[in-house]
Amino acid sequence: MAHKFSVAPMMDRTDRHCRYFHRLLTKKSKLYTEMLHSNAILKGDTERLLEFKNEEHPLAIQLGGSDPKSLAEASVIAEKFGYKEINLNVGCPSSKVQKGKFGAVLMKEPKLVSECINEMYKSVNIPVTVKCRIGVDDMDKESELDRFVEEVSSSGCNTFIVHARKAWLKGLSPKENREIPPLDYERVYRLKEKFHSLNIVVNGGIKSVQDSLNHLQFVDGVMLGREAYDNPYILTEVDTLIFNTVACAKTRQDILLEMLPYIEHELQKGTKITRITKHLLGLFKGLDGAKKIREFLLTLNNEMNPLDYKYFFSGTAK
Repeated sequence: MAHKFSVAPMMDRTDRHCRYFHRLLTKKSKLYTEMLHSNAILKGDTERLLEFKNEEHPLAIQLGGSDPKSLAEASVIAEKFGYKEINLNVGCPSSKVQKGKFGAVLMKEPKLVSECINEMYKSVNIPVTVKCRIGVDDMDKESELDRFVEEVSSSGCNTFIVHARKAWLKGLSPKENREIPPLDYERVYRLKEKFHSLNIVVNGGIKSVQDSLNHLQFVDGVMLGREAYDNPYILTEVDTLIFNTVACAKTRQDILLEMLPYIEHELQKGTKITRITKHLLGLFKGLDGAKKIREFLLTLNNEMNPLDYKYFFSGTAK
């Protein structure tokens, strides 16, 4: 149940402001941070990187890296901060990540991933999970994916979040890697059939809560990515349709009004308002006048009279 439905970690998107917003839409979904490199946590501004509000729970952190020791140390810090799961990124195909020898390139080194997971698993008392692809480059998505999962699961990982596409590390950009390699959900289903004792979560190209329900007939969980960000209002369906709970129906106006105290608090801390409102742009997708609403949100700034944006938030389209 812990991974039945989640919102994917997305670079430059699922920061703490985005997660607070998403939590107003769904109370049950698991949320993830952006990928954070273990060295950034150990040597950077740890407080700023790991800050979150308790309202964001259930919340997991996604780490990047390939050094078992530093990943373990970063995991310990993340646990102390209050995160409830550590997820290792073994699926990001960006050139920057490849140069750092982490992300999707690690799928070619299952023993190293196993060592990383083992060190992380021994160091914390919370779950350690993996997010990967069905393969990279010419890797055989049948036998080699099975071998990867078998090797890594032996080190204490029992949850694999699988993006149902291969990653091509040369020739395709990260954006193209999310769109061009064909989706193969059936391969993820077969993974569950073979490793029935593991939690297998499917990710990639899923567009709706109804699609998620269809996938849940074959796997343990669904992770929604870009659609959850670009069209976030669909998350209001999750608690009722996925978790069978009675959820309070919220209009878009309700959600904006709930965001207002958070925004005012952040402004007092010196946060630029556009760092928050940029995550709200997709809330109006498909509505008449959505373009004008997005334009207004993009023009908000910290020097405005608070009454201007209060008026907008209380009077915008439902």
